[in-house]
Amino acid sequence: MDRTWIEKPRTTKEYMDGIIGFLDFAFARAAISDRICCPCPRCAFGKWHTRDTVQDHLLLKPFPRNYVIWNRHGEIQPVEPSSVEVQAPPSQENPLNTLLHDVFGHHGDEGIMGLNDAVIPDGDEDIADGRLHEGSFDDGSEFNEFLKDGNEKLHEGSKCTKLEFIIKLYHIKVLCRISDKAMTMILTLLRDTFDGIQLPSSFYKAKQVICKLGLEYTKIDACPNDCMLYLDDTPDNIQDTCKYCGISRWIPKKKKKKQAAKVLRYFPLKPRLKRLYMCSKTAEHMQWHNSAPARDGLLRHPRDGEAWKNFNAMHTLFAEEPRNVRLGLAIDGFNPFGALSSTNSVWPVFLIPYNLPPWMCMNHTSFILSMVIPGKKSPGNKIDVYLQPLINELKDLWIDGVETFDSSSGNTFRMHAALMWTISDFPGLGMLSGWNTHTGLACPTCNFDSFPCYLRHSSKWCFMGHRRFLGRNHRFRLNRVRFDGSTEERGPPKKLLGSDILEQQQDVETRDQQREESRSGGKRP
Repeated sequence: MDRTWIEKPRTTKEYMDGIIGFLDFAFARAAISDRICCPCPRCAFGKWHTRDTVQDHLLLKPFPRNYVIWNRHGEIQPVEPSSVEVQAPPSQENPLNTLLHDVFGHHGDEGIMGLNDAVIPDGDEDIADGRLHEGSFDDGSEFNEFLKDGNEKLHEGSKCTKLEFIIKLYHIKVLCRISDKAMTMILTLLRDTFDGIQLPSSFYKAKQVICKLGLEYTKIDACPNDCMLYLDDTPDNIQDTCKYCGISRWIPKKKKKKQAAKVLRYFPLKPRLKRLYMCSKTAEHMQWHNSAPARDGLLRHPRDGEAWKNFNAMHTLFAEEPRNVRLGLAIDGFNPFGALSSTNSVWPVFLIPYNLPPWMCMNHTSFILSMVIPGKKSPGNKIDVYLQPLINELKDLWIDGVETFDSSSGNTFRMHAALMWTISDFPGLGMLSGWNTHTGLACPTCNFDSFPCYLRHSSKWCFMGHRRFLGRNHRFRLNRVRFDGSTEERGPPKKLLGSDILEQQQDVETRDQQREESRSGGKRP
């Protein structure tokens, strides 16, 4: 492709046509959520924008002249450049084909038809194992059923298949917030209007077709008083009351079918982390934190910070495998009904994979929804009850790991994961850590070495002693007039290590012990 237009003035027709050609090239190969990284001097590949915004930036600012090989926008840089060799046009792979391969774990060179008709010769067990790796389904009936829907035309002469049409229609439903009843009416209208059209008769049946393409979640019943989760239930042994407070698990109704009063929706973490490596579009980016060079020494990604480097020094075995996942946990509550209702709140828990580059890990499409905690009020310090399944899974990923197929390298490895830190506001910090953020010892940095002052008329706490953080010879330390009439000779509080915090928690009474004590008295802990 001729790129001499980069040297042309921005007002010429050659430059404008070149910008359009660049945008067509970039959005066809490197677009994520209809955005690409903008190469203009102001954004400097650090911000992602839509097509119109990028075009405006490149018309206002010149295109970078040294950016001749568009490797940040999907172009593959040749190892040995040659003026004689002509590159073949890139093959356009069917997106539906790629989707099925990523979900079911088939990563071969065959397309949908090719996989459906492929025959593995006798004795080639290694080839079969390569196509059906860890994470794929043991029974191929589900995959073959999807292949059948993927090959079946919507109607005679149609360019669209049955599965492709259902997926696109479901996408429109989500974007436009169409109700299930309206979707059923649309499907019924299409079936009545066009003879021979291959569509389900209701939206419920259409959802059954595509539900296995996604990732499942688990419903876990919870005590209405947030005492416990009913994790140990079996078909032969179902608990009806809370073992701590004795309240009923069910909604008091006259219906025969029992309905839980409070339900936690938990999204298992392991299959979602495995999907990041099974998906061909994200597998390669999961090693960016290790492969991308740090050019200027600035903090542009958590991997440039001291916490990341100290973690690598302490856990060398974990750091040796760059494909191990590093996570951050974020939590905050919101009202799902907006201004229409102020009596309900939902508390989602998100996990952020920091293996990805900054323009991907901070995109909302990369966030992993771990659980949705219901309730009219904040879970408060009882959030540890709801975090039990996530903590158990994180422990398992840290100690044992899970076998995962890496589609970028074509092999299987044992993936481990670590929770690096949490992200929340100050009240959320009190919920996640258990540290009381409402009293004179609210500061987790100063810990017990704080200097609080209680304001009697406003019934609030304020914190004094800020001059402790100044240098030893600073003039404010001896200034009595401009402060509270005292001098300051103390040094800053000691920075606590993890071992120090763990030692402080040795004699702390656990929540199970508190519940057992309150159980006899019939009071809530």
